[in-house]
Amino acid sequence: MLTQLDIQNYILIDELQIHLSNQLSVITGETGAGKSIIMGALGLILGDRADSTVCRNPEKKCVIEGVFTLANKQQYAAFFEANDLDLADELIIRREINAQGKSRAFINDTPINLNELRQLTSQLVDLHQQFDTLSLGDMEFQRTVLDALANVHKALEKYQSTFHDWKAATKHLSELIEQKENFDQTVAYKSHLLEELTALGLHENELEQLEIDLKFMENAADIKAQLIQSIYTLDESDQPIVQQIKQIVNNLESISKFQNDFEPLLVRLKAAQIELADITSELQTWQDKMDFDASKISTMQERLSQGYHLQKKHKVQSTAALLELQEVLSKDLEAVLHIDEAIETYKKKVDAAEKDLTKLAADLSEQRKKQAAPFAKQVNHLLHQVGMPNAQLKVQLDTVPFNQFGIDKIDYLFDANNSQKFEPIKKVASGGELSRLMLCIKSLVGKSIDLPTMIFDEIDSGISGEPAKQVGLLLQELGQARQVLCITHQPQIAAKGQAHLYVYKELEGKTTHTHVRALAADERVIHIARMIGGDPPSKAALEHANELLA
Repeated sequence: MLTQLDIQNYILIDELQIHLSNQLSVITGETGAGKSIIMGALGLILGDRADSTVCRNPEKKCVIEGVFTLANKQQYAAFFEANDLDLADELIIRREINAQGKSRAFINDTPINLNELRQLTSQLVDLHQQFDTLSLGDMEFQRTVLDALANVHKALEKYQSTFHDWKAATKHLSELIEQKENFDQTVAYKSHLLEELTALGLHENELEQLEIDLKFMENAADIKAQLIQSIYTLDESDQPIVQQIKQIVNNLESISKFQNDFEPLLVRLKAAQIELADITSELQTWQDKMDFDASKISTMQERLSQGYHLQKKHKVQSTAALLELQEVLSKDLEAVLHIDEAIETYKKKVDAAEKDLTKLAADLSEQRKKQAAPFAKQVNHLLHQVGMPNAQLKVQLDTVPFNQFGIDKIDYLFDANNSQKFEPIKKVASGGELSRLMLCIKSLVGKSIDLPTMIFDEIDSGISGEPAKQVGLLLQELGQARQVLCITHQPQIAAKGQAHLYVYKELEGKTTHTHVRALAADERVIHIARMIGGDPPSKAALEHANELLA
């Protein structure tokens, strides 16, 4: 609810503070007094674009601030969380425009862009101006109205849950069919690749180890010569190292009889003697098995060449990568074997979901059709009351493919002159007709839909007398459940407000200023009498004003 509107340095307004009722507030004033200026200021905090001409004093910036109270904070929680804003019981929206036309918007002193501002304020305020179709011609709004009156909330929830399941199953089925088509195109090629890899029969790190082993085998002659020389030096020369170490051990054994400190050295030498003997034995083993085997080398070269060929073909650098590719190909081809089964399974799922969906959609559609005629009849009755005796609304439901809201395409068709030629609302209704039609519809659904603050700008265009009184009664009734603001020139409507704001201009020095004053009870009588019979008001006008207010 909008509780307060502050306006500074805006067109004809130096500074203005307006406090608003939580029910129906009427705004009146002479033509040109500045009512549209106030609506323009309100539009700025709702996200309208601004320019430099709004600044009354170009030396100062224009500031518009609206204070809202949020009865149901959770309704706005998702927006505040998505935009990293703190959610409080009171919401202050501020718009600042400088003399160059640059504007900034704030929510509780946190900067926000205009798109985000409009997204929030669309949930807070419904500003209905003359010649503005707003949501009347919007199919989403039309469906929401009919669904609220038909009370299909639970049925719609159940339908939407099934719809999402059906849509997900349909999407997966399409993916499987597309996957099968792709498989059919590539299965032969993938089978060939898998056969190549399987035939080679690689094991982990095989190519890397083969490369090492091949280099060793190719240098077998040189390696064997070095082994022979090493064994000769260690154990077979005229003075073999092993024998020399043994001699040193014998020498130290004789010395250690006289000096115990040589004992540790003797132990280490004996260990070295044993280690060298063991090394010599292992080298002899290597020497015995080191033979240049051209056939084995050729086999190793061929296998390595096959491995390198596949690495190059698949643009990989290791045995592990080839083995990973082999596993992927194997899984892909295995999937081919099961994809027909999967497709058949999902076809059954889609068929079952579609069967459920068809029944739920039909039930939903039936409830809407039952409500369509009574709703149109009620609206037409109200249209007659508000001065449109020849106007008729008709709700048309056409069947369309499954969508998130069922199988109904809902259109509100309108005939303003009882011509029996019904057309979509936005094509045939005038601004005044739209305003009254919107009022009639919203007065019916006001208790079923959580509508935001509603503002009607000159909804009384083209009516007077009893129709104007009926519009006032509808606005008054609507104001019982939510905040409503109405700019009017009709005393019958002005008298129905819980609060009455009077807009007027005053010449102060050489400049004109717009002011707003909340009228007291006695002031309202005089003001409404002036609206009826002019200034000064006659006794009859005053009596009529008292009667309207009563």
